[in-house]
Amino acid sequence: MSLAFTLTATDGAARTGVLQTAHGEIDTPVFMPVGTAGTVKAMTADAVRATGAHIVLGNTYHLMLRPTAERIARLGGLHRFMDWPGPILTDSGGFQVMSLAKLRQIDAEGVTFQSHIDGSKHRLTPARSIEIQHLLDSTITMALDECTPFPATPEQARQSLDLSMRWAALSKQAFTPRSGYGLFGIVQGSIYPGLRVRSAAALTAIGFDGYAIGGLAVGEGQSAMFETLDVTVPHLPTDRPRYLMGVGTPDDIVGAVARGIDMFDCVIPTRSGRTARAYIASGTLNLRNARFADDAQPLEPDCPCPCCTRHSRAYLHHLFKAEEILGPMLLTWHNVSYYQRLMHDLRAAIRAGRLAAHSAALRAAWAPCEESA
Repeated sequence: MSLAFTLTATDGAARTGVLQTAHGEIDTPVFMPVGTAGTVKAMTADAVRATGAHIVLGNTYHLMLRPTAERIARLGGLHRFMDWPGPILTDSGGFQVMSLAKLRQIDAEGVTFQSHIDGSKHRLTPARSIEIQHLLDSTITMALDECTPFPATPEQARQSLDLSMRWAALSKQAFTPRSGYGLFGIVQGSIYPGLRVRSAAALTAIGFDGYAIGGLAVGEGQSAMFETLDVTVPHLPTDRPRYLMGVGTPDDIVGAVARGIDMFDCVIPTRSGRTARAYIASGTLNLRNARFADDAQPLEPDCPCPCCTRHSRAYLHHLFKAEEILGPMLLTWHNVSYYQRLMHDLRAAIRAGRLAAHSAALRAAWAPCEESA
């Protein structure tokens, strides 16, 4: 394997570890801020670093369309382009092709689609997806897959799974192994246990540096997601990182960590930051709410981020009411900081053998203050 992954502690199914890459070490469990188009929205790279983030996510689909992977390669690669020398994981583009492309036609070899930007025609195959990610200099490359829609019948899920496993094998063939770089396969199978087990077995037989679980957080609900993890995770190699794609809320993450997941990404903290929704230790707050107009206290008194150490809830409320761009910038910084502190504390709880108690305390604190956005 090209990526070294060392487990450092366990607590039940939960574990901590260190993933060593060409661009630095990653402590797991880890949350990756989403930088889809070469930027974590409303944040500078320095701000992202200040939150404690070790790794960010980029996206093949968006970057291949604009400014193109070839241009980024000529300019020194995505790390230099976006001022992020640390690790970068790039999503393969499959999900965005399915969800954003204007027209698409899938076949056994790949997908032909029209750009959602200008309608131009493009072809994405496993080999082309891997090539794009290589041009970007992605630390962790994702195999191309078809994200199974939800709901799906067992037969639809099976056909989608077969296609994804074919593409996984082709992705592995196209990938160029380099020290400190890795390729992850993606488990599919919707909410059907037999298909999830079959997918995990197929990917393990191909052999990857890490194993992602895709096709969740797409409307199935938390209970079904956790049930799917309970079925799937035991069939993944214990000595490789496990990545739950596109998840999620703090409660989702706590539950998934307890089930042995090591890596997460989601747009929730950044998207929420742009829409006045704040994550704090006691739950969530909507800063547009009139009750904050005269609230002089910090957003979260114990948070070290600039949003909390320098500004009041009243000021944040004012910024959003006045539609000033500083509001989304400050609140995004805070939310990403909150997620990084959440992960730091989960790692500490696992090392101390007290994850269950820590998780119960988190959930007890969230319940009283949950507020609609």
